[in-house]
Order: sequence, then structure tokens, then C-alpha cells
Amino acid sequence: MHDGQLFVLAIIGMGIFGGIIKMAIRAKHGLPLEDRNHRRGRRYDSGSDDLEAQRKIELLSSENERLTGQIGRLEERLRVLERIATDPAERVAREIEELRTRD
Repeated sequence: MHDGQLFVLAIIGMGIFGGIIKMAIRAKHGLPLEDRNHRRGRRYDSGSDDLEAQRKIELLSSENERLTGQIGRLEERLRVLERIATDPAERVAREIEELRTRD
């Protein structure tokens, strides 16, 4: 073999060895393993990933608003229950009677 052929084979060998080391490190740290086809597909298909990410953000935002409102209502109910539990019985009875007479 000529020196040029050995040089080319050495470069190819280093590339393969580097890829194996890279995959081993990614696997050791729990990172997703990717092949060349997956990376290429992702490069050209980034629009659908952006739409999916935007949709997830919208869903999480709406759920966050719903849960924030629910927490507010629960806090109000808790305040009422604390007031009922700590107030004297005659005051609670008087407020109940006031509410009955309103109707």
C-alpha cells in the first residue's frame, strides 16, 4: 500500500473511532443517541417541531390559568372555613340568620 492510502484509511478509522466514543459518552450520560439520518431529518423538519412546541406552550399556559383560578377559589373557601372554625358560635348563628332573612 502507498502512504496516501494508509493516510486515508487512518482518517477513516479515526472518524469511526470518534463516533463510537461519542455514542458511548452519550449513552453513559443518558443522552439520546442520534444517527445521521435523524439529524438530517430534524434539520429540514424544524417547522413542525416549532409548531408542536408552540402548541404545548399554549396548552400549558391555559392549564396554568385554570389552576391559578382554582387555587384562588380554594384559598377563599379556606378563609371562610377558618373564620367559621375560629369565630364564636353565636356570631356564626347570627350571620346565618341574617342570610336567611335576606331571601
